[in-house]
Formats: sequence, structure tokens, C-alpha cells
Amino acid sequence: MRVLVADDQPHILEAVELLLAPQGIDVDTARSPQLVMEALGQSDYDVLLIDLNYTRDTTSGREGLDLLAHVREFDPRLPVIVMTAWGNIDLAVESIKRGARDFVQKPWENERLLSQIRVHAELHQALKRARQLELENRLLRAEGLPEFVAAAPAMQPVLELIAQVGPSDANVLITGEHGTGKEIVARLLHAASPRSRMALVAVNAGGLPEGTFESEIFGHVKGAFTDARTDRIGRFELANGGTLFLDEIANVPLRQQAKLLRVLETGELERVGSSQTRRVDVRVLCATNAQLQDEVTAENFREDLLFRINTVEIHLPALRDRREDVPLLAQHFLNRNRSRYRKQVSGFSPAAMQELMQYSWPGNVRELEHMVERAVLLCRGDEVEPSDFAIASARQVTPSFENMSIDEVESLLIRKVLRRCDGNISQAAEALGLSRAALYRRIEKYGL
Repeated sequence: MRVLVADDQPHILEAVELLLAPQGIDVDTARSPQLVMEALGQSDYDVLLIDLNYTRDTTSGREGLDLLAHVREFDPRLPVIVMTAWGNIDLAVESIKRGARDFVQKPWENERLLSQIRVHAELHQALKRARQLELENRLLRAEGLPEFVAAAPAMQPVLELIAQVGPSDANVLITGEHGTGKEIVARLLHAASPRSRMALVAVNAGGLPEGTFESEIFGHVKGAFTDARTDRIGRFELANGGTLFLDEIANVPLRQQAKLLRVLETGELERVGSSQTRRVDVRVLCATNAQLQDEVTAENFREDLLFRINTVEIHLPALRDRREDVPLLAQHFLNRNRSRYRKQVSGFSPAAMQELMQYSWPGNVRELEHMVERAVLLCRGDEVEPSDFAIASARQVTPSFENMSIDEVESLLIRKVLRRCDGNISQAAEALGLSRAALYRRIEKYGL
């Protein structure tokens, strides 16, 4: 349990701390309403115990009631116990009407105060756990949310973080290898937030050429450049009131990172070619498979921008690290595709499932999805067999290029290099002699 105690008298703060600390309760103290709000912004508490009278006004309780209103606005679920030295029952009743959970008179009875704090703290913790479990269950049941299969132990921290930060406005950085489902997590975070009724605007930052990045993100006005024949709204404005998802954030050019940072810090932007400042209210979710700290060290990514987008990081494990989910994901994709293609396929043969469980999945969940779709299309019986998969060709070492088109050869080469680099886009781009943005455009083109 963690309790924040507010009073302008040091001996009162000391007395409460001496009472609670031996009971294993963590106690933080504040001597003014301003310090209370600062503490709430920095830490989570189970109970707030506040005095109603402070040095500016020692009898009316006005400062305490105003503080109570600010606390309720900040977090209406946080239980507040008020205390007053004046024995004013009317003031205590007024505080209860305004949202306090309980009150205590000074001097208090130690056992009663301890009991009050324990009861309200335990109730607060229980309700918080219940809300988190309900959201986790909604994620697993996908009620009104994107479908999300995550039963493996390695995915439980992901579910817990989504449940914790989804309802907030915190910026989230989603990391993981290519194809692990970062966009799905972004959609879950948006769906779990108060912004869910507004738009989620997704942008592949890795696929935007540097010359058009600013126009796409911030918009432009007519005549800003040669092809600007009309005004165009940018993605930030499209997402106003909602959520903006910037995929492959590591590929944003350095010159544009400063402008992106300014919008995140101030909520202000100008369209290209315009001097008019516009304000936006946007929650930003970012994703990358790059090691951004390494990019900062290499001076390819601004450290201050990393701090701004990385309030919370959610890391998605590779599919090879959550093999318990392979059968569930495979059946999920089979069910979707048999309806889509009107095929009477009930499941996978034991041999086919063994193939799926033993494969290394360099392309992660996205590769599994494409492989199952192909298998459903090629399947001639009631069950998918190993011969319906493309695993054998994926393992082939010396393919024949005689009957392949240039696109097919390029796709095969990129796939092999990505597998050799364990899905690391930066390493693969360097090996292929391409920029990260150029490699991403080819990945999208070939559906890798």
C-alpha cells in the first residue's frame, strides 16, 4: 500500500508516518496543495489523506475543498480521506458530498485511522485489479477490439501493459521484429482509450520519401510547391482528438525529427507553405524494429524525440519465443480464410502442425498468416497437410532462377537476407545496398 499524506504541520505528517510505516505501508508527505498535485503526477497512490485547513486559511476548509476538487478531476477513483482539527461536522459532510470517501477528526484514534486507510486502500487495489482483468479479458475475447491471440506466457506482460496504459493518453513505443503484430497492439491501445470514438490514423513513416514526408504529416496549402494544386490536411490534423500511429519511426529523416518533436511538445504545427499555427490534440503511438538507442548513439535519431515517444515501451516477442501461440494463431487464420475462400477445411493434420511448430518463423506472425492462407487455398481435403505449406521452398538453398521474373528474384533475395539478419531491417538494408525506406517499400510491394 502507498499513501500520500498532506498537512502543513510537520508533527502531523511525522505522526501519520510513525503510525503507518511499521504496518508496511509506504508513506509520502506533502505540506501544501500544490505539492500534493505534483506528487500525484509523479507516483501512484492507494489512498490520499489530506487536511482541510492550510496556512493561508486555517479555519474555513476552503483550501482543502479546492484541493479535493482538483484531486477528483485528476483521478476520480482515488479514495480521499479528509481530516480537520476543528470538529466541524458540517465541513466533513460537505467534503463527503464533494467526493471524499471518509473523514477523521484530529486528534485521531490510531486504530480507527489505520482501519480506515486499510479498508479504502484494499478496496481501491481490488477495483483496480478488477478493471485490469476485465480489460485483459476484453482483449482476449476481442469484444469490439481487434482480434488478438496471446496465450503464451511470454505475451502476458504485453497484455498487462496494454491493460495499464491503454486507457491513458501516454505516448507508447511498440518494439519488436518485423511481422510481430505491432500495428495490432496500436489498434488495441487506441480501442482501449477514451479516444476510441475518434480516428486512429496509421502512417508508415518508413515508406514516405523525405521530399513528401512533411506534406504528408503536417499537410500543405495550395501553391506551397509545384504539385500543390489544393490545400491538403496532414495526418496530425486527421487524427485530431484521436490517435496517430507512426510505424517505423526510426526511418523519419533527422531534419524532420525536430519538427515532429515540436508538435509532440507543444501540440502546434504549420502546414507546408503556411505561417498559420494550428493546434492539435493527438495521442501518438510509434513502432519500430530498430534499436533506437543504437540509432541515437549513431546520431541517426534524436535522443529528445526518443524520450518524448517512449513514455512506455511495449516489446513484442518473436513468434519463435512464443511457440505456444502457433497452434492458436494457425487455427485463427485458418478459420478466417476458409470463410473467405469458402473452403471446407477443419484443421491441420498432426504432421502439418508439427511442421508449423518446428519452423523458425523469421517473418513471425505475418509469415504464419500468409502461409496458412496459401495452405487453405491449396488444400484438397478436410485437413491441411505439410505439402500445402511453402515451408519446403522457404528452406530451399539453391532455387532455380530460370523461370522466375525479376520481381520474384528480388523478392526471394530480400526474403533470404531478412532471414539471415533475423528480421533486422537496418542490417538487411545495408547488406542489400538499399536505404531502410527503399527496403520497406519493397517489403510492402512483395508482401513480405
